[in-house]
Amino acid sequence: MRPPRRDTLGHVPTLSDVRRALDELYPPAWAESWDAVGLVCGDPDEEVSRVLFAVDPVQAVVDEAVAFGAQLVVTHHPLYLRGTTTVAADTFKGKVVHTLVRHGIGLIVAHTNADHADPGVSDALAEAVGLRITGPLIPDPTDPAGRRGTGRIGELPEAEPLSAFAARVAAGLPATAQGVRAAGDPDRPVRRVAVCGGSGDSFFAEVRAAGVDAYVTADLRHHPASEAREHADIALVDAAHWATEWPWLRSAESALLAVASQHGWDLETRVSTHVTDPWTAHAPMSFAPPTA
Repeated sequence: MRPPRRDTLGHVPTLSDVRRALDELYPPAWAESWDAVGLVCGDPDEEVSRVLFAVDPVQAVVDEAVAFGAQLVVTHHPLYLRGTTTVAADTFKGKVVHTLVRHGIGLIVAHTNADHADPGVSDALAEAVGLRITGPLIPDPTDPAGRRGTGRIGELPEAEPLSAFAARVAAGLPATAQGVRAAGDPDRPVRRVAVCGGSGDSFFAEVRAAGVDAYVTADLRHHPASEAREHADIALVDAAHWATEWPWLRSAESALLAVASQHGWDLETRVSTHVTDPWTAHAPMSFAPPTA
């Protein structure tokens, strides 16, 4: 595990201070209407000297925060996306809440507001696989600069076969049991690429309109992927959901530490390397693509 990053310039911020900084980096107003972002639990007046960043607000992450001595956990995924009627500790989400409160740890979520930010989740994904970003896949019409939006479009330094590009994606992302799978001719040249961290199979029309050679995302289902391949000769590269969003944690950590430096905060941070992707095993099958 990489050691925590620390800025030891001065005073310790409060949860309210850190919340304000994160809200400026990833404004809640940028989130989708169905999303649940922002402060989930925590006392805004309590001091925060240690922050843990993670993709999922699951018990293993909360236990890591306790061991780290964190006063705040920042996750990408919401704890209660669809609401609840109970936080009883005999439910797994209730246990998370009880553990956080018992140890004086706050929870802040930056989900689709971080997806739409500049830089955001897809920027980090694009950079992790070696792309030079040229713009958003779906621009945010409220951004006059045209930099914010969903997904990103980028280019490789030079074209390479799909097989090599899929290997590049696998090398650039944290390892998971799923690995990386690709759809398309392995020898097909790839240079211009669209990416979308997390589930991205609802954006195939925009991907086709972007004129890309390949699309990197996660959670590709059979029918949308099959239909996308029939519509156009665009290679598909499918990685684990968790893996495509994890690179953003480093970006968010660096952004918060930059704010800490500006304000003279004494703040220590850590990015969780605990793999919270739900799939834990992969059994390879002998497979040879059909020949003509």
